[in-house]
Amino acid sequence: SVPFGKKALLITNLQTRDPHSYHNIFESLVDSGLEIAGPFPSAQPNSPKEDVSRIKEEILREKPDFVLVASGGSGIDATKAAVVLAILDGDIEDYFGTGKVTEKLVAEGKKLLPCIAVQTASGSSAHLTKYSNITDLKTNQKKLIIDEAVIPPRALFDYSLTKSMSTSLTLDGAFDGLAHCLEVYYGASPESFEKAQEIALTGIELIVSSIEKAAAEPFDITTRETLGLGADLGGYAVMVGGTNGAHLTSFSLVDILSHGRACALLNPYYTVFFASSIQKQLKKLAHLFSKYSLIDESSLSFDGQKLGLAVAKALIALSKRVGYPTTLGKIEGMSKAHIERALQGAKNPQLETKLNNMPVPMTSDMVDEYMKPILEAALNGDFGLIKTL
Repeated sequence: SVPFGKKALLITNLQTRDPHSYHNIFESLVDSGLEIAGPFPSAQPNSPKEDVSRIKEEILREKPDFVLVASGGSGIDATKAAVVLAILDGDIEDYFGTGKVTEKLVAEGKKLLPCIAVQTASGSSAHLTKYSNITDLKTNQKKLIIDEAVIPPRALFDYSLTKSMSTSLTLDGAFDGLAHCLEVYYGASPESFEKAQEIALTGIELIVSSIEKAAAEPFDITTRETLGLGADLGGYAVMVGGTNGAHLTSFSLVDILSHGRACALLNPYYTVFFASSIQKQLKKLAHLFSKYSLIDESSLSFDGQKLGLAVAKALIALSKRVGYPTTLGKIEGMSKAHIERALQGAKNPQLETKLNNMPVPMTSDMVDEYMKPILEAALNGDFGLIKTL
């Protein structure tokens, strides 16, 4: 606490989900001599703009030395963004994209208030990263701030806090963490490939090996730690590389699908699209998935599109094991408007990093020709619709 000052603004909903852990955290803060303003409510899922504005107003009113957020990814992301607005003002739209926060901090000679993150849910790794994902509920479109300036200067994650996560939230977080590892691995640059591969394969195996047990036995701390470590490796992965296709499309489905579910559903279809460019990755993944009986041993000799299809089916098998949907057509509320929104979102310059991160680099003028068939394949599970480059 000393490096950051005496007055902390506390953002959390933990007192509702896990009163015992909340009490321990609060007492610890008081015992260390801090003055606590709050607790003030955390954010809704997907970090709506309205929650960002509300937290910003709390910061301006209370004038803390630092902000402490004890929350899952949505609360941490919203608080990161709120700190930006409290210090730099302007509209949240001004900061979407890469490096916009640092640009303005340098121009104005300012520093952000320290935002200390206590993570309470395995999945997003928001406590570790340079990302802040924010949703406009009027358009149901998520966008993101990508900036080193928003990385929390201190972060804490006691995996025992995740024992109070619901089964639904547990699975959602697990698949988000898996998607971070998988997408970064798919799109890894030659310079960072070895590091990305080590992080991703370790993270994916930790998640695949623990996901079913974590859902079935939520109070098993060893399993919770395994899942938490795997998800956190997803956080390290997105600092080495970036996510791409499934994450990009998920940002346009926020009104009908939780983030982890959307990524789990979409990644098999992007896997088939990317297959010719990620043969090395697919070979490693096929061997990993065969250890958990997600892929037939005979598939290990496949290559090309056949190998891509085998790995895609392994990802689908994992989703089916935990009762997850595997086609968009089965999702209540899914419509052609969602496909259109996803295609338009993919063309938005604020999200172009996701296109650039693809192992098959796509430009906005290629979206209709190549991304649309991927989403149509995801509607009914027909991989034959996917058009490859």
